[in-house]
Amino acid sequence: MDATAAVQAQHAGMSDLTIQDLARYHVDGFLARPALVPADELPRLTAIYDDLFARRAGRERGDQFDLFGDDRDPQRPQVPQILNPERYAPELAQMRFWAAARALLAQLFGREPAYLGSHAICKPAGSPLPTPWHQDEAYWDAGKDYCAASIWIPLQPVDEASGCMHFVARSHLGDILPHRHAGNDPRVHGLELDGAVADLAGAVACPLPAGGCTVHHHRLLHYTGANRAAVPRRALILVGGLEPLARLRPKDLPWAAAARTARAERAARAGAA
Repeated sequence: MDATAAVQAQHAGMSDLTIQDLARYHVDGFLARPALVPADELPRLTAIYDDLFARRAGRERGDQFDLFGDDRDPQRPQVPQILNPERYAPELAQMRFWAAARALLAQLFGREPAYLGSHAICKPAGSPLPTPWHQDEAYWDAGKDYCAASIWIPLQPVDEASGCMHFVARSHLGDILPHRHAGNDPRVHGLELDGAVADLAGAVACPLPAGGCTVHHHRLLHYTGANRAAVPRRALILVGGLEPLARLRPKDLPWAAAARTARAERAARAGAA
């Protein structure tokens, strides 16, 4: 990490992970931190975030879509998501919270991450939809092995009523569990566990202030509830890791082959253009 990034990370309060923090992450698979985004940076980040969703940035490329609907009507998304928002607002990657996230991941991995990207999920006010229990790696390339973590940042205070994160501690120590498209509908991008394949008892809720964060391992089971609040639940998720390793035999992820999403169709058209 260069000197500028180190100063930025320290300012954001994230360069001070203790031995106990590191042990907790590697044993339980997650951490909750009260501050990642500097208070003076939060209004600008929120304004950028809202603008991206207002203009549906990336929709034609398949980067903006309805996470839990069939995505055919851009005017009525149930839970809109944007992949790679830094592609449409490059200033995000120049902000101090981004450097702080890199510093945090470097501490967890013991070296600088090889990549850092993001996605954004906005649950509208009064949204009845949870984000079902799942593992992040269930979405990823079956031909690679990963060492990665997700940093989930709310842009307003969150609790169980507004859709904070829940985790099952130590669930990252096993394999990828069976998943399916939410509602067993291959037109839906979002995934959920397929059946009662995990013990979810003892799940831990993680309320946070605005600009705080949770950090979780790429195989950790996690969930967010409905947003019963009167304001949107804005979440920005940064994902970083070490260089993935190619596998001799791809993982068996049949739900990936079953997908028939409008998002993927738009992405394919954009790639062919």
